[in-house]
Amino acid sequence: MAESIRDRVAIVGMGCTKFGELWDKSPSDLVVEAAYEAFEDAGIQPNDVQACWLGTAADTTSGMAGLGISAPLRLQYKPVTRVENMCATSSDALRNASYAVAARVCDIALVIGVEKMKDTGQAGLAVTGGLPLANVAPNATAPGMFAMMATKYFARYGLSPNDGKTMLAKIVVKNHHNGSLNPKAHFQREITLEQVVNAPIIAWPLGLFDCCGVSDGAAAAIVVPADQARKFNPDPVFIKALQICVGPADGTVKCDYDYTHVEETYRAGLAAFAEAGIKDPRHEISMAEVHDCFSITEATIMEDLQFSPRGKVREDIDAEAFTLGGEIPINPDGGLKCFGHPVGASGLRMMYEMYKQLQGKAGARQTKNPQLGLTHNMGGQPPTCTVSCIIAGLKA
Repeated sequence: MAESIRDRVAIVGMGCTKFGELWDKSPSDLVVEAAYEAFEDAGIQPNDVQACWLGTAADTTSGMAGLGISAPLRLQYKPVTRVENMCATSSDALRNASYAVAARVCDIALVIGVEKMKDTGQAGLAVTGGLPLANVAPNATAPGMFAMMATKYFARYGLSPNDGKTMLAKIVVKNHHNGSLNPKAHFQREITLEQVVNAPIIAWPLGLFDCCGVSDGAAAAIVVPADQARKFNPDPVFIKALQICVGPADGTVKCDYDYTHVEETYRAGLAAFAEAGIKDPRHEISMAEVHDCFSITEATIMEDLQFSPRGKVREDIDAEAFTLGGEIPINPDGGLKCFGHPVGASGLRMMYEMYKQLQGKAGARQTKNPQLGLTHNMGGQPPTCTVSCIIAGLKA
């Protein structure tokens, strides 16, 4: 019978580079920087690591899979597994490493997510290829697809264009405020509601500030069995749930997809809450890092994860429920909006923030007494995608 991962493994060390246009750093530089912060945090040396998982999506790291981390870290003949799962890549790498540790295949696992997006010269995500979805996938951009989600949401729940854009702008302003407090963020500047609403349009109603940027970055984690965790770190973070949900592409072939929710997010959330024993997500989850690739995405995620009732997220946004001092802070590090989205690194970057928040080490952006945190990492577009939900806490 299948068993839960709950409280079987712990994260005892994490590292994260600054994200941004890191022209002077190679992927290897980023791997070393993130890994050695994690090693120091866990009190270990590279040779203590028994197995490694590398998350990179576009394969700009090495072209030789596992060598992307074994070479720069000079790992001595350790197993390295390269993982790719669209934008949920490093979340899935963490999931695989955690399962290996829970099975006692290894006792100290290293997980690294890394991506150099700016070096490709492309304006968007440098991820190509893949299987055709029944040969009927639409020819559309990511901003265009999420803009459709915004307009459908406005129409379904009776928001005027002005009210809808203002709702989305408040999400952006919140995340930029949080990012201004984070020295590792790509964008560290506060912006105003007026700037967001009046910004150049990318795909109506989404303007420039409604869309996350493209960045370089890396993050790393050390995973060990829960019963050994405090030998490494007095404040380990225990995994409560690791769930990934991949859709069957129904949204691309059916006419009744509503474009106001993401089924994979909803179902991944249900599975994660069940595994973690959570009955009331709104009141049991202390903070969350979610995949705000576009402002509308964060809005619908709030409803899909049951933090807000269907069609009511605007009321919670207006009430500042998701700010740093609110009922359930969302994206306290600034989110994708302020970090950009180096695909293979984003999931572990989210985990890094949750790890620091749970330990009370998040500095100026520290939330009040967090007990359980959630990360939501989404790869793909509204009709069909991959979604990872991870829940963790300080107490086993």
